[in-house]
Amino acid sequence: MNATELLALYDKEQRIEVEFPGLRKEDAGETIRYIGQPRPNDNFILYSRLNEADADTIIEREIAYFDGIGHPFEWKVYDHDQPADLRQRLLDRGFTTRDQDAIMVLDLQDVPDFLRQPDPAIDLRRLTQPEQLDDVVRVLAQVWPDENHDWLQVVIGNDLRERPYYNHVFVAYVDDEPACAGWINFHENSQFASLWGGSTMEKHRKKRLYTAVTAARVQAASQRGYRFLTIDASPMNEPIAASRGFQLLTYAHACHWRYEDWEGGD
Repeated sequence: MNATELLALYDKEQRIEVEFPGLRKEDAGETIRYIGQPRPNDNFILYSRLNEADADTIIEREIAYFDGIGHPFEWKVYDHDQPADLRQRLLDRGFTTRDQDAIMVLDLQDVPDFLRQPDPAIDLRRLTQPEQLDDVVRVLAQVWPDENHDWLQVVIGNDLRERPYYNHVFVAYVDDEPACAGWINFHENSQFASLWGGSTMEKHRKKRLYTAVTAARVQAASQRGYRFLTIDASPMNEPIAASRGFQLLTYAHACHWRYEDWEGGD
């Protein structure tokens, strides 16, 4: 499968057809929306079919829709989306954005040997109870102090209670303290599983912890019969993921509408 075919498969299975537990999916023709509670992370447009002639009209329609239900939302724009200036049009309209994410893919038929086996020197644990997620929040809060991580205990906590098949959470510990955390989502009817949250506290970096957490998720996906793993890598994590065998597929930009207006927002 060449890069063009893989990107088309990714769009089909991870942007158009994908379902997220607990979120309502709406195909509005030109856009595909996901709707949840008023929390910012629960509402987003993941795919759009726009052109030069209709882009501004559809942007206004989507703003009116989400404002009408009182939800801030994210419009995720990928570099190959059309029109080519879609992200700029959103920014001109008042959306805000952060650093781009590198969308990276690992073919599980071509995995580096060091990801195929657990590292016996690492204290790695799979968390299965919602109350254990405090350890994940501790890691993420140290690595990403400017972000609100309260949603994690609600969303992933519900997954662990109601659909443990969908979400596996792994934490690496040093001296019984959480040091690195990440989770994997197993999407139904898809060749892709997705990695999220991979973060290591600064004082515990260069101890192979991130590799151990990644390896655990690689092995879990392989055991479940998935072909590909995806990761939305931050600029900090992009070279790290590349060193573990992930290949760049495209770049994505999260454009936010009225996140700052949400009372409990980021």
